[in-house]
Amino acid sequence: MQPEQVVQISPLIRRITAGNGSVFTGPGTNTYLVGHEEVTVIDPGPAMEQHIEAILSASKNIKQILVTHTHPDHSPGVRLLKKELDIPAYGMLTNTSKNQDTSFKPERILEDEELFEEEEYTLEVVHTPGHASNHLCFILREEKFIFTGDHIMNGSTVVIGPPDGNMKQYIESLEKLKNYEIEKIAPGHGEVLESPHQVADWIINHRLEREKKVFEALKKVTRGTPDTLVEKVYDDVDSSLFPIAKASLLAHLIKLEEDQVIVRSGDEYIYQGS
Repeated sequence: MQPEQVVQISPLIRRITAGNGSVFTGPGTNTYLVGHEEVTVIDPGPAMEQHIEAILSASKNIKQILVTHTHPDHSPGVRLLKKELDIPAYGMLTNTSKNQDTSFKPERILEDEELFEEEEYTLEVVHTPGHASNHLCFILREEKFIFTGDHIMNGSTVVIGPPDGNMKQYIESLEKLKNYEIEKIAPGHGEVLESPHQVADWIINHRLEREKKVFEALKKVTRGTPDTLVEKVYDDVDSSLFPIAKASLLAHLIKLEEDQVIVRSGDEYIYQGS
């Protein structure tokens, strides 16, 4: 297996991509090292020894760990890293254990707008629920970079899987990012993205277009479930992706129900007419 590469993406930021590439993770989960004298590790990634070794080899001055969320490809590496270093890890937890890394035990629960002020840099915490209820982004003020975890990825749209994922909150969290002075995105998967506000707008519009297809499909058949609607709503993607698409489709249906556009009866969602 090839050693993982340390890529300098800005004066203050280095990136190491874990060797866990897949249909869900793209080229793999990105771990970021911020700073030089007092290094903050953002998302140690999966519990892969080689990846942890790469992080440790890249810096002898690791001070703390920040976690964007507790999905299994982002936070389990905390446990391995803390076996080697006596350092704190910070993040948020969810109310559900489904598809979550339950080994993550933060020293402290982070809050929206909290600051980590180091001599070299300042990181700002931004709570961005949607992909997960405990999802956080971090803004490196000095370089106007935002670390987006799975809130924004490069190469694919994000799966919003209820009950912990919420489409309404996801779109609201994308709108929220437009309030910040940011110039570049360091995503949890893929390469750096430019123009964060335009990227957020594109994703919002894409999601609302998909929501429109959900509504129109339901209007035609009057009632349906993710299983019965997926082929109509996601007719532009390969059918092999339908199992993944169903999660986001359910999130769209729940949002339409929350918006009081449709109603639910049992597992079915029902169009009521104008």
